[in-house]
Amino acid sequence: MTTRRLTVAQALVTFLAHQYTERDTPAAPGGQDGAPTGHRLISACWGIFGHGNVAGVGQALLEAGPERMPYLQGRNEQAMVHAAVGYARQRDRLSAHAVTTSIGPGATNLVTGAALATVNRLPVLLLPGDIFATRPADPVLQQLEVPYAGDVSVNDALRPVSRYFDRVTRPEALIPAALQAMRVLADPVETGAVTLALPQDVQAEAYDWPEEFFADRVWRVPRPAPDAAALAEAVRAVRAAERPLIIAGGGVHHSEAEDALRALADATGIPVASTQAGKGSLRHDHPADVGGIGHTGTATADALAARADLVLGVGIRYTDFTTASATLFAVPGVRFVNLNIASFDAHKLAAVSLVADARTGLEALTEALSGHRVPQAYEAEYGAAKARWESLVDAAYAAPDDSARPSQTQVLGALDAIVGDQDVIINAAGSLPGDLHKLWRARSRRQYHLEYGYSCMGYEIPAAIGVRLAAPDRPVWALVGDGTYLMMPTEIVTAVQEGVNINIVLVQNHGYASIGGLSEQTGGERFGTAYRYRAADASYTGDPLPVDLAANAASLGMHVIRAATVGDLRAALAAARADERPTCVYVETATADTVPGAPAAQAWWDVPVAEIATRPAAVEARKDYDRHVTARRRHL
Repeated sequence: MTTRRLTVAQALVTFLAHQYTERDTPAAPGGQDGAPTGHRLISACWGIFGHGNVAGVGQALLEAGPERMPYLQGRNEQAMVHAAVGYARQRDRLSAHAVTTSIGPGATNLVTGAALATVNRLPVLLLPGDIFATRPADPVLQQLEVPYAGDVSVNDALRPVSRYFDRVTRPEALIPAALQAMRVLADPVETGAVTLALPQDVQAEAYDWPEEFFADRVWRVPRPAPDAAALAEAVRAVRAAERPLIIAGGGVHHSEAEDALRALADATGIPVASTQAGKGSLRHDHPADVGGIGHTGTATADALAARADLVLGVGIRYTDFTTASATLFAVPGVRFVNLNIASFDAHKLAAVSLVADARTGLEALTEALSGHRVPQAYEAEYGAAKARWESLVDAAYAAPDDSARPSQTQVLGALDAIVGDQDVIINAAGSLPGDLHKLWRARSRRQYHLEYGYSCMGYEIPAAIGVRLAAPDRPVWALVGDGTYLMMPTEIVTAVQEGVNINIVLVQNHGYASIGGLSEQTGGERFGTAYRYRAADASYTGDPLPVDLAANAASLGMHVIRAATVGDLRAALAAARADERPTCVYVETATADTVPGAPAAQAWWDVPVAEIATRPAAVEARKDYDRHVTARRRHL
């Protein structure tokens, strides 16, 4: 057996450089340098170095060089994971990044990012340093001592947020661990965060590795077809329905199933609503597209959901925002058909389960439903409702006075007028997700990039870098509120250093606007949600804080354009899109109704309100809560 003597870290980096994925088109041998022509499974490695990885993985990356494994320098460990997640999503989960950190706080900073990746079913490989396996000194710097177990480190905090976890305590253990890690990363059902914890002494230890370990390996991403009996049952259910509704989730995008979904909608006339992850599955101007659904959805989609007798979910998880905390689907006996590659999700809500790839399953449904179409009156009904909603969007976007300070929805209107089909809009937290889900007119399959599975503040800027790295020809916009910006602006430095041309739209509204509104609705009276000085009564109701976020972004190296009015904003956005530098457009917004003239929210969100309180706001909020909760139901 031919062997190659390398350290564990060197062997891991070399192994990763030879891993590929393929889907639909087989990866052919003999591409560049004789490598397969598929996708690089791990195409780069982010890293911040400390004593736990600098002499191991750091040295291995240096020795490998940028051709074998490109290195990207980050500023915050959590942000590096966010960047990797943005990259993987843009690449349809066929290619991913690795992230290496030192031990201790560097490793635990990965936990939030790992949770985000796993919740959203997006692949990222985490390589945190770990304490000594051989324990020459105990404890070592940054080691957490656990009296009841000698084999536990802070890295064990990554176990519950990882789809696969292993600690490589011996060189030879890397072989099965690395293979299992690749299996999970490439599996569309299992994928998420994968953690290989690397003790710092083992990283530097040499071993004679079998040459076969470093051979090119191609991981096929399958497109399983639905079971024939389940397909027949689903078709019967759809044919029997009078008011069916399709809900498109993120699985439509991950599977590149947009054309198949459009073909089904064209053939049957069934309207299509979308979750945050699924928005853009149909273009906004497709006759069957009725917009976002659920708590942040459109009036059109939510009204259809409330009267639907059958719901066809495609690649969705049915979170409480989608189901309005189990109150949205109100028709007695409503049936569900779930097309999902994961049986765990396909079986939700006692559905007829089509366990299959989204594209394959949609194509099978379209063929089996040949000749079937919803009643013409139903198409006319939702078509008219869609037109009414679009007029509300126009009103929300309109800005009659160019010299006025813009509202948040007018910011979106100005951006909508500037972007093209290829632009990518990124957001994750605050009040913007709700406005975007209701209002944004998605024009291409990957334009709308909302991380709402974990809704993590601080995601937007690093994710924008990841998206731009994955699609360098697409303009990328990170929409960021002041609360989110203050959480994690650090990767601006990375964008500047790497010359990654991202645009940030920094919206200043002096606090947590979304949670402020929720606090008011639930009896919290906006307590602790404003960025203001303390007043005489110790509340945060004084003057706004004199924080200059535009100056901060400029100090980190970004080109900044301040926009005080609607007219300024339009000019600033156009200039940012044309600029080749990383650019920030800073705008302070005026308070205004989110969607002028829109009906009251039809989709509830269950946030429990204090059952006992003395303050009138909480007492009234509890009455409203008790009224809504009676509509909650189990779909069995």
